[in-house]
Amino acid sequence: MSETTHDSAVAMSAPPASDEGLTAAQRAQKYGLSQSGARPGLPEYVRQLWDRRHFISAFASAKMTAQYSQAKLGQVWQVATPLLNALVYYLIFGLLIGTRNGVPDFVPFLVTGVFIFTFTQSSVMAGTKSISGNLGLVRALHFPRACLPISFCLMQLQQLVFSMGVLLVILLGFGQLPTWSWLLVIPALALQFMFNTGLAMVMARLGSKTPDLAQLMPFIMRTWMYASGVMFSIDLILKDKHVPAFVEWLLNANPAAIYIDLMRFALIDSFTANKLPPHVWAFAGGWALVMGVVGFVYFWKAEERYGRG
Repeated sequence: MSETTHDSAVAMSAPPASDEGLTAAQRAQKYGLSQSGARPGLPEYVRQLWDRRHFISAFASAKMTAQYSQAKLGQVWQVATPLLNALVYYLIFGLLIGTRNGVPDFVPFLVTGVFIFTFTQSSVMAGTKSISGNLGLVRALHFPRACLPISFCLMQLQQLVFSMGVLLVILLGFGQLPTWSWLLVIPALALQFMFNTGLAMVMARLGSKTPDLAQLMPFIMRTWMYASGVMFSIDLILKDKHVPAFVEWLLNANPAAIYIDLMRFALIDSFTANKLPPHVWAFAGGWALVMGVVGFVYFWKAEERYGRG
C-alpha cells in the first residue's frame, strides 16, 4: 500500500478534527442525537400516556376477556370467586366465630366488604406482576411502561363494575332499597381506583426487580384483609378492649377499611354516619392523592430500567 493510500485511509477512519477533545455527550448534542429509551420529563410522560389511552383501555379489556378464556364458565368466575369467598367467611367468621353478632344486615355488610377489598387486592397483585410478567411486550415495543399497571387496575375496575350488578341484587334481596346515598358509590370508587393505581405502580417497580415478591404478596394481602374489617366490625372488636390509642387510629386510618366503610355507608341503610371514622372523606381523598402521585412519580423514576434484566 502506498504512503498516499495509507494516509487517506487513516484520514477517513479518524474523527473530524473539529470533534477532537469533545466528550460523547458533547458529540451527541452537536449532531442532535439522543439516548434511546431515555426517560422523558414528567409532563411529557403524562402526555404520552394520554396519547395511548385507547391502548390502555383495549389492553385492559383484552386481558379481562383472556383471563377466563380457558374456563368453561368464563367470566362468571369474576362474580363467583368473591361470592364463594364471602360464603366461606360467613360460615367461619359469621357463624362459628360469631362476628355477625351486633352487626345489622351482616350479609350485605360482609359481601360489600369482600367485593371492595378484592378490588384493591387484585389491583395490587396484578400490578406486582405487570412488568415482570410482560417482559416480552416491554422489550419489543416502545411505550410508556405505566400503561401496564394502569391497564391492569382498569381491568380490575371493569371486573368490579361487572360484579356490582350481583352485589346490588344481594342488597335488594336483603331489603336494601335504592336511595340517593347510592350515588356516593361513584366518588368512593373513583378515589379507591386512584389509590389502587398508585399502589400498583409502586409494586410494579418493586416486582420488576424482585419477581419473588409476587409469591410473598398473597400473605401480605391476607394480613391486610384481616386488619381491614372485611368480616367484622372494627368498632365492635375494639369495644371494651384496652388497646393503645395509636392502634385504634391506625385501624381507622387503614385505607382499605376507609373505602370499605364508605361503600357500606353508601349502600347499607343500617350503616349510618356514626359508624364512620372521623373525617373519613378527607382520609379517602388524602390516601388517593398521596398514593396516586407518589406511586406515579416513583414508577416514572425507573422508566428507562424496565425490561433490562
